[in-house]
Amino acid sequence: MSSEQISQADSQDQSSLKLAERTSNNRGKYFYLLLAIGGIGLIFLLARPILMTSADDTPAETTARVLPVETIEVQPVDTYQVSRTYTGQIAAVRTSDLGFSRSGEIEQIYVEEGDRVNQRQPLAKLDTRNLQTQRQQLLAEKAGASAQLSQLQTGARVEDIDAAQAAVQDIEQQLKLQSQQRQRREFLYAQGAIAQEELDEFSFGEEALKARLDQAGSNLAELKNGTRPEQVTAQEAILQQLEARIADLDVNLDQSILKAPFAGIVAQRDLDEGTVANAGQSVIRLMENATPQARVGMPSRVANELIVGSTQTLKLGSQTYKAKVRSILPEVNANTRTQVVVFDLDASAISEVNPGKTVRLELAQDLNSGGYWVPTEALTQGIRGLWTCYGITKAEDENNYLVKQHSVEIIHQSGDRVLVRGTLQAGDQIVASGVHRLVPGQRVKVGSRE
Repeated sequence: MSSEQISQADSQDQSSLKLAERTSNNRGKYFYLLLAIGGIGLIFLLARPILMTSADDTPAETTARVLPVETIEVQPVDTYQVSRTYTGQIAAVRTSDLGFSRSGEIEQIYVEEGDRVNQRQPLAKLDTRNLQTQRQQLLAEKAGASAQLSQLQTGARVEDIDAAQAAVQDIEQQLKLQSQQRQRREFLYAQGAIAQEELDEFSFGEEALKARLDQAGSNLAELKNGTRPEQVTAQEAILQQLEARIADLDVNLDQSILKAPFAGIVAQRDLDEGTVANAGQSVIRLMENATPQARVGMPSRVANELIVGSTQTLKLGSQTYKAKVRSILPEVNANTRTQVVVFDLDASAISEVNPGKTVRLELAQDLNSGGYWVPTEALTQGIRGLWTCYGITKAEDENNYLVKQHSVEIIHQSGDRVLVRGTLQAGDQIVASGVHRLVPGQRVKVGSRE
């Protein structure tokens, strides 16, 4: 083979190699191109239902995004009512520490703690044997003095007067005999027959008989005239002294029995039988069982608004009782700055209410402050201590509304509603509940709230 043929063959081989390389490269490009086109087609096929659905359902989706809300119309108020509770306690009208007025040994105690007693009912008794003995002695002395007084007031008996009259007559006869004997002795003395001494004996004997006759006459006159008023008065005074001493003993005997000064409940028993109680020492503590009273402390401004005689409702545990305002004490407690108001509970509460129990009085007070009542669910936390509620305004679409934000301040809360003030206006429509789903500018549709 010639050199030209070899050269042509080499050039053909090189051309074949270049074509093969070019073909190979083109095949690779075609493969990647087909792969890319297949991927795009697959994505298109997968996305086509979604795109078709979105394109077809755009109005329905827009309608679904409009949330339904319930609204209320707010109206302004000038005042609101606040209910405040004041605490007090049941107090007995009277409470006494009872004791004996004299000292002595306690013989018996008739009651126990918690017993209800009536007025003048015996509670305890002291040993009174010594007092009974003294009383019997005084009664005997009184009987003797009374008999003597009766004798003085009645006067002498007839027998006594007759005896006194006979005594006078006897002395008169003796005096007459003595006078005759003296006359004879004087004659004999004048004759010198007797001595002076014998004459003197008869003379003195006659004088003594005259004195005895005067005394007997006085006794007789006294018996006939009766007892002197002074003697009767003196004897009456003696009798009165004895009666006074007996009355004093009777008082001591009565005070030896401890009696309830009023109807009440035995709150405490301090001593037992056999104890020697001193005068005035507490034996039993008694609390009155009359119409119970409640004492409630409250601010002076509130207390002065109550009217004496008006009826209020007091709560004791789960029970309520009617009570009348009895009085408002004038003194203000220096620590609590409150005044005490005294209430008289209904008499029917006597058996159910005990002193010392806690009682509560709930009063409604009107305060002057403007605002709007809104449901608690209509509020959401705002910034800087404020709260937020959402109102609605008419959107371009007449069937929908736009959410509008209002900043408000809470004045008072009562149950499930609050009194607020802020950017609200009378007649505004606000969303009543579900405000956590809303943002300002959101479209909503309105439903009424029952």
